[in-house]
Order: sequence, then structure tokens, then C-alpha cells
Amino acid sequence: MTKTITYPKYPAYKDSCVEWLGEIPEGWELARFRNIFRFSKGLNITKQDLEDTGIPCINYGEIHSKYGFEVDPSRHLLKCVSNKYIETSSKSIIQYGDFIFADTSEDIEGSGNFTYLNCDQIAFAGYHTIIARLKKSDTNTRFVAYVIDSLSFRTQIRQAVKGVKVYSITNSILKNTVLWFPPLPEQTVIANFLDDKCAKIDRAIAQKEKLIALLKERKQIVIQNAVTGKTVWSEEAQAFVPVAESGVEVKDSGVEWIGEIPVGWEVKRVKNLFKLIVDPAPLNNDMELLSIYTNIGVRPRKDLEQKGNRASTTDGYWKVEEGDFIVNKLLAWMGAIGLSEYKGVTSPAYDILRPITDLDGHFFHLLFRTKICSLELKKHSRGIMEMRLRLYFDRFGSIKVAVPALEEQKRIVKQVFTESKKIDQAITLQQTQIDKLREYKATLIDSAVRAKIKVS
Repeated sequence: MTKTITYPKYPAYKDSCVEWLGEIPEGWELARFRNIFRFSKGLNITKQDLEDTGIPCINYGEIHSKYGFEVDPSRHLLKCVSNKYIETSSKSIIQYGDFIFADTSEDIEGSGNFTYLNCDQIAFAGYHTIIARLKKSDTNTRFVAYVIDSLSFRTQIRQAVKGVKVYSITNSILKNTVLWFPPLPEQTVIANFLDDKCAKIDRAIAQKEKLIALLKERKQIVIQNAVTGKTVWSEEAQAFVPVAESGVEVKDSGVEWIGEIPVGWEVKRVKNLFKLIVDPAPLNNDMELLSIYTNIGVRPRKDLEQKGNRASTTDGYWKVEEGDFIVNKLLAWMGAIGLSEYKGVTSPAYDILRPITDLDGHFFHLLFRTKICSLELKKHSRGIMEMRLRLYFDRFGSIKVAVPALEEQKRIVKQVFTESKKIDQAITLQQTQIDKLREYKATLIDSAVRAKIKVS
């Protein structure tokens, strides 16, 4: 994937007198963060203060999730704050080359996440941020950004932060970190080298991420077409083929969102396939706590990292049997509906549906989570605004779905799982390559800024 390139070493090194840093080239210098930066804080605001127009504002959450180590309001879409803050919060105004750190992180790896302003446009640092401004103008800002982004620098912060669920990055932690600098011309050479190499790596990553998106879309299309009768499995082709090319006779379902279906399929209402179950769990139970997720379906809560509050008791929760469906009424139209392969309990905010006829639960799990079915679920959901729509069983039960014979359901599920597995393997391969590229990029940055290699 990446060629092994051998770079030369520097002609002479000296002891940095910092144990973990080891030797640095002759002519390089060390400095404490406090000696080259001044500090201030971001705006004392909340998310509710953010607007679509006004002065761009660089916020805590977006530092973690959006920008990477540089941000330019002319290229990145930023939430804004009102002009009134210019007079009342001048210390939170940032300028070209300022570094903005998120002052907390939900995991140790995010400790030290930052961005720097790479333009001359006026902007603000937002809530939960620390502003660090270089004191000296004869420093290459981009070189400093690569140093701060390096594994070596971040390790200093990760070893200093304290926390369990939230890790705080304070001024004092930053002030005590060590940075290292070659002469200014060499800073520029290293920064330019890394710009070129990292841009190429980022382009390769972007191409693979695009391919992953296409593969995921392909997987959804395969599933949707199979469970709605738009394709059938061909033993000769060893693939799903369009019904029109299969020789299978079709008929009009009489339902707009379903369209034509193979002869032999039936149209049934959900309430003729499932019934609503209300079965409270016993007091002081120790049953498995289950939840429904839009991306992965039903899972035991203990198997997934949970942030936020946990249920202190499951008294009064609904009992769930293997083969039941859990429906999050609020998010059903977004895919939060699925087959449970576990016995346990779940929140009374959810509906529990139990089959009342012979069917393959996996078939309906796939069907209910398709995009076309989700649109139908949304139409039958009630609420005054999109994010408050609820799908109650009286409306869900009235929805018509296309149902093949039980044996056909099983065949479809088997072949869909086989095809999905192939696509998942292709996605995993691409993701593995992305991980290796990111690891290579991190190693290259660290090697260049720590003078393990000499670049030109």
C-alpha cells in the first residue's frame, strides 16, 4: 500500500536532556509551552448562542469531530455568534495562527485535540476552549501545528490529564509540555514536506472512504430490492437479478410504496403479522437489559459503551422474548426497530411486537430497516415536528407490507446474508487500509518533527 522510503539522518545529534525525547539534532532548541504561547479562553456561551449568520465561531465539539488541525471559515461551514460579542468578549477573538484546544475530551485519545486558524478572517473561539497564541512571529505556525499534532507531543498531554469519563485539559497541563524547534528555515522545509506527503495520504484515505460509502449504499440496495421483491436470486448467475430479467411473473400489489411484487407474494397488514405485547418485568429482576440502535439493531446494553445515565432499576420495564421486535416509537422511521435474538427487558418507552404467524424474523428485520419502508413508517408517525415524530402501533399495524411464503423468506434471508457478508468483507479491507494509512501518516509526522528523519 505504501512504499518503504529510507530517509537520511541528521549529521550530528545532541542530548535533549528530556528522557522521552532523547537526542535532537545540533542546532535544535527546546522550549516549554508557557514560554512561547500566551493563553486566553473561549467565549462563555452555550449551544443556544450559536447562529447561522454572524461572526464564525470555533466550538469545542467541532474541534473533536470536524476540522482536523486547521480551520478556515472560508472553506469550513461554521456556526456563528452575534456581533455583540466583539465589544464584550474581545479576549476570545482569534487571529491567524492562533491555536484553539478543546478543554475536555470524552476519551484519552482526544486529549490535546486542537485546531488552528489558517486565515485572516475575524473569528471567535467558542465554549470549552483554550486559546494559545504564539509570542514570537519568527516561528512557522504550520510546523508548530505538526509538532502539537505529533504522537510525541500528544503523549505528554495524555500522561498528564486526569479523568474517568471526561478528561480535562487545563492551561497548566499545556504550559508544562515541551516543544522542540529547528531553525526557522528548516521548520519551513519540514512543514512543506509534511503538507505534500499528508495531502497525498489524505487523498488516498478520501478515495477509500468514498468507496466504503458506495459499498454501504450497494449493501442497502441489495437488501431493499431483495426483501421488496424487486430482485430474485438466480442460481445460474449466483446473484440477485431484477425480476424483469428472471422470468418470474409479477403482479400489482395495489400499494403505492410497494409497487409490483412476484406472483405468490401476499400483501398483509403489520397487525396481521405481529401483536403488541405489554408484559412488565418482575420486581428486583436481574434480566438482560436490551436496547435498540439505528445502526446495529437490538443489543444487550452491557455489550456497548454507554455514555450518560444508566437505569438504576429495570422494575416495570417490558419483558422481551427471543424473536420479539423492539420498536423505538420516536426513532422507528430512522431505523430504530429490530429483531431481538435475546431474552431480557427493555425500556417501557419502547413497543414490543411478537409474531402471531409463522414468519422469519430476520426477513422483517431487514424489511423494516430499509429506506423505502422507513419513509412509509415516517408517513404514519405522529408529531408536530420531525424529530418528535412517534410511530404508535395503531398506525404501524395498519401499514401494508409484501410477504413471500415462509420458505421464500428464509431463502431471501440466506442469500442476503451471503451477499452482505461479501460486501462487509470488502468494507473491512478498505477500512483496514485506511487505518494503516492513518498510522503511516502519524508515524511520518512524528518522525519528521522529532528529527528521526531528515527531509528536504
